[in-house]
Amino acid sequence: MFGYYLDLAMRSLKRNRMLTALMILAVALGIGTSMTTLTVLHVLSGDPMPGHSQQLYAPQIDPQGADSKTPDDEPLDQMTWIDGMNLLRAKRADRQALMTGGAVPIQPDNAAIDPFYTKARYTTADFFPMFEVPMLYGHAWRGEDDDAKARVAVISAKLNEKLFKGEDSTGRTIRANGADLRVIGVIGDWSPNPHFYDLNMGDYAKSEDVYLPLATSRDLKMSRSGSISCWGNGSDAEEALETESCIWLQFWVQLDTPAKAGAYRDFLVHYSQEQKVLGRFERSPNVALLNLMGWLDYKKVVPSDVKLQTWLAFGFLVVCLVNTVGLMLAKFMRRAGEIGVRRALGASRRAVFAQLLTEAGIIGLVGGVGGLALALLGLWLVRKQPDGYATLAHLDLPMLAFTIVLAICTTLLAGVLPAWRACQVAPALQLKSQ
Repeated sequence: MFGYYLDLAMRSLKRNRMLTALMILAVALGIGTSMTTLTVLHVLSGDPMPGHSQQLYAPQIDPQGADSKTPDDEPLDQMTWIDGMNLLRAKRADRQALMTGGAVPIQPDNAAIDPFYTKARYTTADFFPMFEVPMLYGHAWRGEDDDAKARVAVISAKLNEKLFKGEDSTGRTIRANGADLRVIGVIGDWSPNPHFYDLNMGDYAKSEDVYLPLATSRDLKMSRSGSISCWGNGSDAEEALETESCIWLQFWVQLDTPAKAGAYRDFLVHYSQEQKVLGRFERSPNVALLNLMGWLDYKKVVPSDVKLQTWLAFGFLVVCLVNTVGLMLAKFMRRAGEIGVRRALGASRRAVFAQLLTEAGIIGLVGGVGGLALALLGLWLVRKQPDGYATLAHLDLPMLAFTIVLAICTTLLAGVLPAWRACQVAPALQLKSQ
């Protein structure tokens, strides 16, 4: 029976090609614009560590002076060296990592490659297992390497390709900032977006190429980048950062259960109380412990204009569907005579309704394909923009399937009223008027 309805629908659509084209165009425009913005929103609001993000937390404390203020009196986003090292050494979490970012000059052994700067991450040993960083070759350093200020490095596959032509480079040496670092590991394909563990480097910054122990970077006076905020008499001079009242480090912990998260938050409160007794903290305990997705929401990583554009695009889709309803209603009511004859010959309202909805579904399918093409064009235009997230705007398989399903479902919904109105035609009146 469906094949029969499909044949009737195709004949009907061919009879009035201009009206059919207008309906398909309306659907395609609505679907194309809405899916372009929805895809961008989907990419930007995605989970950078799926299946693991609920166990990753960004602790926040407030070591500021009594007169210092933050927006809405929130705890600080970063850590001082003293607090970061205290929390790291306390080892109250399943894993913990203290870090900052920078850029280091690389002096290749190969004379054919000019010296260059590349992004670096100065961190502690738990960074790699905590963030599930895959290893192509070798392994990451261990906790004792942090304490020993070991001159070791883990490099990206990209840098490994550039310096060592993609070979297993473990055991070889790279020269960074005038110091020799032994390569002990090469990272595989790992580039989480957003760059959640250090948003100061850019919400959608690319992963670093060189990773080395934080203590080693301080010992070798590696240059660092990112935000620094000081209060009181704190100085942001690079050589004084380990003693001054300045926040410049990121601290992340892994807590495998909600109970552990609750206990860790209590630990942050007790730590703040202890530091106040010691005279370091002047304010009452002000702490927060947000998981990864809560952290991204707190930092407003998804641009507000992207959310607004998505709402506006779906509003445009509604306008397109309203126009499609009007066009379908006009088309179906013009066929009142044909429908009356079918009803008089024994076709039920249900059969006529199914036939007309089949016609609407075909319009939705073709309009969805057109909308998909427009969405791909729209995403290509987005990738041409200078925004940091622009390169991420790609239509993945789930969003592709959703585009077609959305087009068909919304068009079927738009066809319900015109089809129902057409089914109410009295056969006798139509036969009398013939």
